[in-house]
Amino acid sequence: MEIKILQQPDCAIAHVTFKAGEELVAEAGAMIAMSGYINVSTTLRQGKGGGVLGGLKRMLGGESLFLSVFRSPTAGGEVFLAPKLLGDMVHYQVSNVGLVVQATSYLASSSNVDIDLGFQGFKSLFSGESIFWLDISGRGDLLLSSFGAIYEIEVDGEYVVDTGHIVAFEKTLNFTIGKPGSSWIGAFLGGEGLVCRFKGKGKLFCQTHNTLAFGQLIGPQLPPR
Repeated sequence: MEIKILQQPDCAIAHVTFKAGEELVAEAGAMIAMSGYINVSTTLRQGKGGGVLGGLKRMLGGESLFLSVFRSPTAGGEVFLAPKLLGDMVHYQVSNVGLVVQATSYLASSSNVDIDLGFQGFKSLFSGESIFWLDISGRGDLLLSSFGAIYEIEVDGEYVVDTGHIVAFEKTLNFTIGKPGSSWIGAFLGGEGLVCRFKGKGKLFCQTHNTLAFGQLIGPQLPPR
């Protein structure tokens, strides 16, 4: 399949063109338009990370219980996909390395990519983020979404990222949670909070905006129900 990402970085849309018989698995509700002859089904996804248990595990990771499967019977079928939040997308080729994806950043993948739940330990909970992240393995195309623009960093050694700005990272990287500087008081008074210190060699994907910080800013301004 051919994947083009349009309207980057603030309102990204993925344009997917199929070869005959190809399938794409996507987060429920991600489709915005498609060719009239595309076959669409709803699934809990069979195989690794599939079935009812796999669906419930994905819910713990912040994803939908169900996934949509798009299949084109002939070459040239099209599907347009977009994430729920305004932001960017990245097209990543999954290989033996595998990827750890932050909750809500998974958008779609080819049918031979496996989606499972990964436990990143209570260190993630202490950072204010989910302790369950998605574990992506297999081989094929993967679409990730972000809140705001997304950018890729080639880590070789050590790199520090605010916890709310992580989209995904390759499994060749390890991380610890800590303060950005030498002082805890300075970290919190400066508004930085906690950070992830990545070590190793691999790709890291970050987003320009923090969903938690955005919610805290906008929430008090919304009218009561």
